[in-house]
Amino acid sequence: MACGSSFWRVATLCVALTWSLAAPATDALVATIARVKPSVVGIGTFAELRRPQVRYLGTGFAVGDGGRIATNLHVVDAPLDEASRERLVVLIGHGTDIDVRSVSVVARDPAHDLALLALPGAPLPTLSIDTGAAPPEGTAIAFTGYPIGPVLGLNAATHQGIVAALTPLAMPADNSRELSTDKLLALRSPYEVLQLDAIAYPGNSGSPVYRQDSGAVVGIINMVFVKGRKEDILRDPSAITYAIPARYLAALLAGR
Repeated sequence: MACGSSFWRVATLCVALTWSLAAPATDALVATIARVKPSVVGIGTFAELRRPQVRYLGTGFAVGDGGRIATNLHVVDAPLDEASRERLVVLIGHGTDIDVRSVSVVARDPAHDLALLALPGAPLPTLSIDTGAAPPEGTAIAFTGYPIGPVLGLNAATHQGIVAALTPLAMPADNSRELSTDKLLALRSPYEVLQLDAIAYPGNSGSPVYRQDSGAVVGIINMVFVKGRKEDILRDPSAITYAIPARYLAALLAGR
């Protein structure tokens, strides 16, 4: 299932949040996390008269010149409620000291479930994108995001694992109305994604997957395999998570 605007999007595969059962962090990973965290943001919608005012949707991270936020398209693709003046926002900061900024979607890649948001105001520190070949199986990775959103304040969590496999995958449609020629072609010729040995949950949708030693982004979390019903994902996660290779994000950022 993938998590996004409706928070849960059901398919044979689903998206989610990350919890690691891996070995203790190395000194290199400790340093990498310190560099990565300032670039990671929460994504949600804001409505002044709603309670709570912020509805959390997923994770994103700063790329390019610091004025662009990368995330999954399914995180931001639901229409906003104009009657309540709902707007798309990013959440920046730590704990209860949060800067809420309105953003807009400026680029979309439906085939690879990616989107770029325009961030106004001061730019954020950016993460580098690894545009090379997909990392080989066994590569040590980590990812940082907001597994449960800002329930107890905005506190980024990092989890680690390895690249378990490179596997072909096509994004499913939620229903027949979403089927298009492009999606049917994608189902016939699926592209390769990263399969991770790591647990993910709803709030990590859009989290950067990066090399533990350098912090270079190699993927963007967008799915997790669900063993049973979607309601069981928190109680009995599968520990099989999928990520879109970073080269597709680099192409979207370059306007290709």
